[in-house]
Amino acid sequence: MFGKKTAKDNKDSTDFHVLFVCMGNICRSPTAQGVFQHFVNKKKLDKKIAVDSAGTYSYHIGKKPDPRAMMAAAKRGYDLSKIRSRKVIDSDFEKFDYVLAMDSENHEDLLNQCPGVYQNKIKFFLEFSPNSNFQEVPDPYYGGVQGFEVVLDLVEETSQNLLSHIEKEYLG
Repeated sequence: MFGKKTAKDNKDSTDFHVLFVCMGNICRSPTAQGVFQHFVNKKKLDKKIAVDSAGTYSYHIGKKPDPRAMMAAAKRGYDLSKIRSRKVIDSDFEKFDYVLAMDSENHEDLLNQCPGVYQNKIKFFLEFSPNSNFQEVPDPYYGGVQGFEVVLDLVEETSQNLLSHIEKEYLG
């Protein structure tokens, strides 16, 4: 199911599609989207890898990422300003090759929404960071600024691992 693709396999000409998912799509998943997109662009793979994010709940549809997430990301050179929150829709499970949950609650919500044929696409984001002390990306929403720094640390390391994995396994 995850073999090499051709342009005709998707609605667009991108070879691989990655969706990052958290609860409201304003903190963790847009941070992951922005950081991962930065690494994709840096390696000039933006024509091969499509990146998006979504939430399992519709609390913030159409809103920008949390200002604290945007500020922390900007300090490290990542621009989240064009990202807008959206909810996961059923067609995402067909379109995206990886649907990456930030935590177990969102992972469970995704499995409950996803048709059985696509459930193998749902993974934990931190599966791509096996040496991490974390099993889930902690939600910084109700915490202080330091929580957003922790999220960025996890997302940067895991995004680099994820990109290397995709290059090796699917684009090589």
